Amino acid sequence: MSLREALRSAPMVNDVPGLRLLRVGDGWDLVRTSADIGFLALAHLRATGAAIGPVLYDGPNERLYYAVGTGTAERWGELPVRHLSTNSWLVAPSLEQIDEWQGGWCELPDDDTLTDTDALHAALQHPYVSADLKEVGR
Repeated sequence: MSLREALRSAPMVNDVPGLRLLRVGDGWDLVRTSADIGFLALAHLRATGAAIGPVLYDGPNERLYYAVGTGTAERWGELPVRHLSTNSWLVAPSLEQIDEWQGGWCELPDDDTLTDTDALHAALQHPYVSADLKEVGR
């Protein structure tokens, strides 16, 4: 099931119409990164034409979430990201909810496209992303 389809059928969070509760690990996992390096990586992915699946910006927490295929946990150990899979949940805005302060969907394909894990891994290791990590002391 695509993330877009999952959003349509996901339950509301505390009866708030704009927020949905998504179960992670059913056909897709998430890679969470800080917004500062996440946006640099997203720019790199867009510039290279890599496959980009759903990408969620969590404004209050300054994080980006990339939807990737399941079974990629071992790929992310050395990078400043967190891999979320089975037994994880994501509070996400509904399809029509976008707010500059709260965040929203940076990418949300109409099909079941997921972010290419090799391309995302490479983007997160790109020199300008690495330079940003060193600059902020991570």
